[in-house]
Amino acid sequence: MMKRVSWFVSGAVAGVAGAGYAKRKVKETASQLAPSNIAKTAVAKVRERGNDVADAIRDGREAKREKESELRAKLGIQSPAGPSRAAQLGPDDVMVIEGRPVEAGQVIVPGDLGDLGDLGDIADDRHSREDHVGPRRTSRRARRGS
Repeated sequence: MMKRVSWFVSGAVAGVAGAGYAKRKVKETASQLAPSNIAKTAVAKVRERGNDVADAIRDGREAKREKESELRAKLGIQSPAGPSRAAQLGPDDVMVIEGRPVEAGQVIVPGDLGDLGDLGDIADDRHSREDHVGPRRTSRRARRGS
């Protein structure tokens, strides 16, 4: 009989302890899954990733500057003093790109884009009246007034 009582008491203690542990774990998990905590965690991760991206961009720019300086040194070209070469041009200076002089305000498309044809013809073909079937629609206001 004493053996049964001791087993019963030890089982009851284990049950109470297990239930308390489970209750504590459920509350912790529920608090972690609360919308405010999920939002805080997401914001923290986004900030961390944003900082990582910003650091990577800074490192890339620095590596680009170093490589550009190295290549300019190999070719014997001095780096431009300012942020862009266009800022260094005077009013009488002429810039030549791909063997042609460029005027101020001119839009430049580098490289050969191939034979694209006349873009105006493409736009006209898309909206040609010959492709339309049936009568043209009119606005409802025009129909109501008739």
